[in-house]
Amino acid sequence: MGKVIVVTSGKGGVGKTTSTAAIGAALAQAGQRVVIMDFDVGLRNLDLVMGAERRVVYDLINVIEGEAPLAQALIRDKQLENLFLLPASQTRDKDKLTPEGVEKVISALKKVFDWVICDSPAGIERGAILAMRNADAAIIVTNPEVSSVRDSDRIIGLLDTKTVKAEQGERLEKHLLINRYDAARAADGDMLNVDDVVDILSIPLLGIIPESVNILRASNIGSPVTLCESESGIARAFFDSARRLVGETVPIIVPEEKRGFFGKFFGRKAA
Repeated sequence: MGKVIVVTSGKGGVGKTTSTAAIGAALAQAGQRVVIMDFDVGLRNLDLVMGAERRVVYDLINVIEGEAPLAQALIRDKQLENLFLLPASQTRDKDKLTPEGVEKVISALKKVFDWVICDSPAGIERGAILAMRNADAAIIVTNPEVSSVRDSDRIIGLLDTKTVKAEQGERLEKHLLINRYDAARAADGDMLNVDDVVDILSIPLLGIIPESVNILRASNIGSPVTLCESESGIARAFFDSARRLVGETVPIIVPEEKRGFFGKFFGRKAA
């Protein structure tokens, strides 16, 4: 059975969708069978980031409503044959997402894929709650700023109360992904440093993704950064995060301005 991961945060614009695409592609590049699901009904963007917007025929709501079989809604990536996308609907109401429907779809996907990665909408509304409900683990994406960290703390509370695992008294595995980290701004006090973010949220650190123009370039051409900019520092950070997600021991390195991408080693907190 596959593992279900929700990529979530409290605040919009922190990089959940680009992180979902990059980590999903990194896992697929390592030989895993991966499906990434968009839960942002009405405002879908995962298909754009994956360069699949013109190939969407059926979506998650069509499958839940019984209007299309799951196999017809899945879109195979053009570059990686073991990476698939299940898009959200742009025109349907969010109320069409039901706990029973989502659980049925995810259960079917777990039988086929090694990883089911759910791209959650921001906030704590219906789509976000349903995206996390059936998760085995969560990646909390946060920017190193006070408002983003505070909202992430709220999401951690929901993960501990609103998921099936929580209701069954089981522990939900949680990982922190710090995105858009800028060493110079952190040094000047314009954003939180890595230690501050980890101390506040108190969950294991999965990775530190530096601020980079590569991510914007990748989004504009419709390809995960781990595919189209695979030799870049930001791609390496996502590759390393994906390796940690599967259980490999990979040192976390804090990007530093004076020493380029490879800076000081950061001691990963125990799970």
